[in-house]
Amino acid sequence: MTDKDDKNFWDRFAKLYAPFMKKDQGLYDEVCKYLSPYLNKDMDVLELACGSGQFSFSLSNMTKSWIGTDFSEQMIIEAKKRGGGDNLSFEVADAGNLSFSNEKFNCVLIANALHIMPKADRAMREIYRVLKPKGILLAPTFLWKEGKERNILKKIMSIFGFKMYEEWNQESFKEFVEKNGFSVLEMNLAYGGLAPIGVMIAQKGS
Repeated sequence: MTDKDDKNFWDRFAKLYAPFMKKDQGLYDEVCKYLSPYLNKDMDVLELACGSGQFSFSLSNMTKSWIGTDFSEQMIIEAKKRGGGDNLSFEVADAGNLSFSNEKFNCVLIANALHIMPKADRAMREIYRVLKPKGILLAPTFLWKEGKERNILKKIMSIFGFKMYEEWNQESFKEFVEKNGFSVLEMNLAYGGLAPIGVMIAQKGS
């Protein structure tokens, strides 16, 4: 599968994404409880792979500014339909090739996306670049190798065009984050969705 195939999949799925995610609202509320203590009104936040704004709308009111981005134009269209705010905006952006200047943001959120990126290391380099010194990375991510194997579910998802490039457990995900220049501050597991979510919170260069 190519980057173009991935983009086409998410463009096609965009209108269904927000309704589909509603079934896991309780799980995402739990994830937000782990993330919110690391946000404050002095922060400029960049969100990568925001989808139709599941985290954007829940967390942006805790910050100074919030830019939600996704490489799918249709996802951004759906996010904008849901509204915005004085401090919340949405735009199309490629996580592996960002146009933002160095050390622009206090915090970057990338939720449930690193494992479906064919070049996750490239995205991590860009995250590191745009974060201020000691900036915070919030990276809740499905850990498909944590707990029981879900081979049947993964096979069904692949038939519909969903592709995973990385399958981590807690330890291998921690190693991946540290390899890219971050110090892990905290990681908790949240259960109830397709797979356990490792709620990763890390800091740049400390």
